[in-house]
Amino acid sequence: MTRTLVVKATAGKDEPERCNQAFTVAATAAASGVAVSLWLAGEAAWLALPGRASDFSLPHAAPLEDLLSSVLSLGTVTLCTQCAARREITQADVISGIRIAGSATFVAEVMADGAQALVY
Repeated sequence: MTRTLVVKATAGKDEPERCNQAFTVAATAAASGVAVSLWLAGEAAWLALPGRASDFSLPHAAPLEDLLSSVLSLGTVTLCTQCAARREITQADVISGIRIAGSATFVAEVMADGAQALVY
């Protein structure tokens, strides 16, 4: 059975430490060989746009752009449908490889056998 770690980031530049924790945990798990699904919701939704992660800075933390690239290359990154709509973000706007999906997909991932979920 493959175990998946589902990480939901709900903070962005408004709460940089909480945001960075979510990305750090997701990237670390992915680099360790864990199947990872990172969800961007709330203010983290903006990080699905090109250039936004490179504009994020937190002292003594790995660059968010590197963490996002790592998760994108080793796992999946999803932008919440409602969060995208509220910000007028479309699939054409987001970084290549990021999908937009809704709560039904999130619930299915979290409820899958062996899944573990973390919300930041």
